[in-house]
Amino acid sequence: EVQLVESGGGLVQTGGSLRLSCAASGFTFDEYAIGWFRQAPGKEREEIACFRPDDDSTYYARSVKGRFTIATSNDKNTMSLQMNSLKPEDTAVYYCAASSVAAGSCPISGVWGQGTQVTVSS
Repeated sequence: EVQLVESGGGLVQTGGSLRLSCAASGFTFDEYAIGWFRQAPGKEREEIACFRPDDDSTYYARSVKGRFTIATSNDKNTMSLQMNSLKPEDTAVYYCAASSVAAGSCPISGVWGQGTQVTVSS
């Protein structure tokens, strides 16, 4: 079965750090665009960090650039999102995704994780 399983969410204070992980089963990320998205209550889902291996392109939303880093493990089985200098406005459910189809650097459709809650207290 092809799936993504996320871990690493939780509660953190403003200025703190969290690292989200997303493990793939049934496939690897070698030829897939990967990305992290988030959705806060009452807001639309937004793409925040993406990577496309075929052209080595990376995308970060302006709101997280310089604070968040997307990466993959050497075996291409796990992707991560390192989040530093967290702010209350980063509070959301975070989703990982992977797809062979991309818009820019970000995956579209494809496989999605179940989501993990990140809460940043002020």
